[in-house]
Amino acid sequence: MRILVVNVNTTAAITDAIGAQAAGAASPGTEVVPLTPAFGAESVEGNYESYLAAIAVMETVRAYREPFDAIIQAGYGEHGREGLQELFDVPVVDITEAAASTAQFLGRSYSVVTSLDRTVPLIEERLHVAGLSARCASVRASGMAVLDLERDPGAAVEAIVEQAELAVREDRAEVICLGCGGMSGLDQRVVERTGVPVVDGVAAAVAIAESLVRLGLTTSKVRTYAPPRPKRMLNWPPELG
Repeated sequence: MRILVVNVNTTAAITDAIGAQAAGAASPGTEVVPLTPAFGAESVEGNYESYLAAIAVMETVRAYREPFDAIIQAGYGEHGREGLQELFDVPVVDITEAAASTAQFLGRSYSVVTSLDRTVPLIEERLHVAGLSARCASVRASGMAVLDLERDPGAAVEAIVEQAELAVREDRAEVICLGCGGMSGLDQRVVERTGVPVVDGVAAAVAIAESLVRLGLTTSKVRTYAPPRPKRMLNWPPELG
């Protein structure tokens, strides 16, 4: 089984971290292929960057020439999952939905700890669209930018853990979801400080993608995610090579 794990930003170090986390969660015999978009922002922290990332992810997967069995969109709260489902005949799993759905098996309520406050509405909207918001106790911002996880990991981890503790204590969350693909690998540190289950979206997405492939299930194509209708596209797609 081969799973494509697509970073939504163009920072190779984050792709490497996401790939390592995905590979660690994969079963024997599953090949994880991390991909970095050929264009877009170095980090995705707003609507413009998110919509740009959606296009970049779709075109990056379209440019991949080897066979694959599933796609993971490794960006928290980002747009584009629906487009991937239209384009491809394999399971498509978004880490936002993977983390939240997994959390609901583990406790009555969950909270998401993310990066900047401006990303909170994007995550709330994606959870609402996915039908996963009813048991979300809160979405909390650590105040650290995505790239701070690389620049100052000590401060970033402390800020994330602090917000997770507040979510458990003040918001009554029983499970924590790490709300950024770049937070992969931080789950154990949050567990140690909060005492509650912590869901990493990348790891959860791998488990779900593997299960769907083994069950022989993929996206319904009869209506919402039917393939795009053939039509003339002006100056599209862009050249990625």
